[in-house]
Amino acid sequence: MSSIRNLVGQTAIYGLPTIVGRMLNYFLVPLYTAVFVDTADYGVVSELYAWVAFLIVLLTFGMETAFFKYFNEREDKEAVFRNGFLTVIGVNVFFFLILLLFNQSIAEAMMYGDHNEFIIILGLVVVVDATAALPMAKLRAENRAKRFSIIHFSAIAVNIGLNLIFLLVFFNPEEPMEGVLFILIANLLASSIKIIGTYKDFIQLKFKFDKLLAKAMIKYSFPLVVAGFAGIINETLDRVMMKPILVGTGMTTREALQEVGIYSACYKLAMIVTIFLQAYRYAAEPFFFSQSKNKDRNKLYVRIMNYFVAVVCIVFLGVALNIDIFKEFIRNEDYWAGLGVVPILLVANVFLGIYYNQSIWYKLSGQTKFGAYLAIGGALITVLVNIIFIPLYGYWASAWATLVVYAVQMIVSYLLGQKYYPINYNLRKFALYFGLAIILFFITQIMNLDPNKFSWPKFFIHNGFILFYVFVVWFIEKGPMSSKPTPETIAET
Repeated sequence: MSSIRNLVGQTAIYGLPTIVGRMLNYFLVPLYTAVFVDTADYGVVSELYAWVAFLIVLLTFGMETAFFKYFNEREDKEAVFRNGFLTVIGVNVFFFLILLLFNQSIAEAMMYGDHNEFIIILGLVVVVDATAALPMAKLRAENRAKRFSIIHFSAIAVNIGLNLIFLLVFFNPEEPMEGVLFILIANLLASSIKIIGTYKDFIQLKFKFDKLLAKAMIKYSFPLVVAGFAGIINETLDRVMMKPILVGTGMTTREALQEVGIYSACYKLAMIVTIFLQAYRYAAEPFFFSQSKNKDRNKLYVRIMNYFVAVVCIVFLGVALNIDIFKEFIRNEDYWAGLGVVPILLVANVFLGIYYNQSIWYKLSGQTKFGAYLAIGGALITVLVNIIFIPLYGYWASAWATLVVYAVQMIVSYLLGQKYYPINYNLRKFALYFGLAIILFFITQIMNLDPNKFSWPKFFIHNGFILFYVFVVWFIEKGPMSSKPTPETIAET
């Protein structure tokens, strides 16, 4: 249990800035949906930031995970950091030079030919974020939690402060594209805080490149780049594909962007699961690598998975059964048309969380190629389903495609893991925890208490179900049932 307490502590230390930051940025949704009266204008912001997600994965080049692996394995830790950092810097310099040469062509291809400045500033944002990733990872690896948190919170504060100032004081609602530009500039200035906070790693960097070490790190990280890039396709490609596909069906560009805006705003409500997941991943990845030599590691991984599944299901219930409250974060009722996709996306993110938790098997075993295969397979399904069904069902197709892809990846990853790096996960507990959460959700739907309209009786009934779920989990994990042996625990011992 001490190892699990350590993981919880690390999640709190390194995840708290992420949770708070994501939650604070989450509170920008009411601001954006209020100032962008036309959902199409918010659709522009959503589409641009979907591209940011792609580029961050590409430009960090999987070096964070490679850094953690080699940092724990090698004595020359500074060399590990230096070679990873130089690799990331080289990739980003090359990318930005390409962007400067072809920004107008890129803008025209994205149907923003009159706003090539969006492309340049967006490129700067991702370059700054990607370049700061390794110094921030180094702080985590060296357990410099205080400095990590200060830098992270400072960047968040700057971003939110500038958004409020720009959009509430200087923004002209009659010029919505000006608002988009303000958001990008605020993000760029906020991201620069990470560079400032880790400036010593930049000014003390020695251009001493170990080709053999760099080659080993790149060989390890490259499948992760492919996996990450394909994974981002699963997470964000729907918002990139939706506009051109809907325009191809006869919609105007503005009508298509309105659909993107509605879907993106409602997608934000489902991202509470993702917020928890991101915080967990910050701590879990270095933690799992640090436990790789522990002879009882598999027992630990099983127990962690049990708790993880329970927690993400509680988050799912918390949002899905209180959607009438969470929808108020979207200040413009025009966006509420898409609230029906939120439970679908919540379940999808539960599957994604479980898949990420399982993915440690191919990282620990060094078989990162399987991560690439799984992500590429998911990306192909995402593209295929969206192309076929968006013309028929709009953003509903994207929501269901997300759920199907993450479910398939979770199942296939489990099966591969049992073959190449067996961890005897407690499938009965997974079925119980997930199944009970789904049953409780459907009971509330059958009761038909108008899920989109708040009432006190519904509030107490729905949250009573959530408390019941928490009690069941506690009873199984900590109560009398926890002491009873199961086939899984017998196998572990």
